[in-house]
Amino acid sequence: MPCATSVQTPSEARVARLSPSSPRHAHEHSVKSHLVDYWGERAEDFAALHTRELASPKRAAWLAEIAPQLTRAGRPAGTPLRILDAGTGSGFLALILADLGHEVRGIDLTPEMIEQARATARRLGSSATFEVRDAERTGFAPGSFDLVVTRNLTWALPHLAQAYAHWHDLLAPGGVLVNFDGDYAHERPLRELAVPEAHAHAGISRSLQREYEHIKEHLAAGQLARPAWDLELLAQAGFHDVELDTHLSERLFAEPDDFYNPTPMFRIVARR
Repeated sequence: MPCATSVQTPSEARVARLSPSSPRHAHEHSVKSHLVDYWGERAEDFAALHTRELASPKRAAWLAEIAPQLTRAGRPAGTPLRILDAGTGSGFLALILADLGHEVRGIDLTPEMIEQARATARRLGSSATFEVRDAERTGFAPGSFDLVVTRNLTWALPHLAQAYAHWHDLLAPGGVLVNFDGDYAHERPLRELAVPEAHAHAGISRSLQREYEHIKEHLAAGQLARPAWDLELLAQAGFHDVELDTHLSERLFAEPDDFYNPTPMFRIVARR
């Protein structure tokens, strides 16, 4: 298992929540506090969605997007990889990768998401482990991982350049980053997105919709056009052999279903 330094307990890693209606908001605003608050409210719904996703054809479809990269991570064939699932949420990618025999650690800033991931891992008998940690500064030692994978996280990081540089350091020489994401900060308002009736986004309260739009507004102000911006930041962080695939949604979301994503997604693979 990877080594770790400056290990944080869940209570230490948790970001203090701060509602937009709080009198302290104007002086102590933190996008991360809003993210923790929002995803804490959404954790149970998304865990239920991802549980269904694990039992659906989407599991194999997502694995097919990652599997070719597993052989490129600089380890001898047949050797379990040390994998970090950054922004694991309720653990979807971590669980399917651990099922292949790899040593997988999933991290997320939202304690409720980690609780859901741990519960699912116990139910499935998975070896994946889950911790509350900040993906921008994880506390893990340099070279701890052969693969860093992330899904729908990087749009929500207020210091993306810092995160990419940190992940570069976390990877062993020859290690690989696989990033699945979309330009969510600039997408249409949630109320205008066409999602199936059974989707986790369908029917959420107006207050949560406002919170989500509030988060996007603050993040968008600090982001350039993606994924072109990502390619620049990855090069600055020291990555090479960077590959961009903008056809991910065409493969995964050709037809609307419970897991449909109306915002176009991309895949970036980069080597340390």
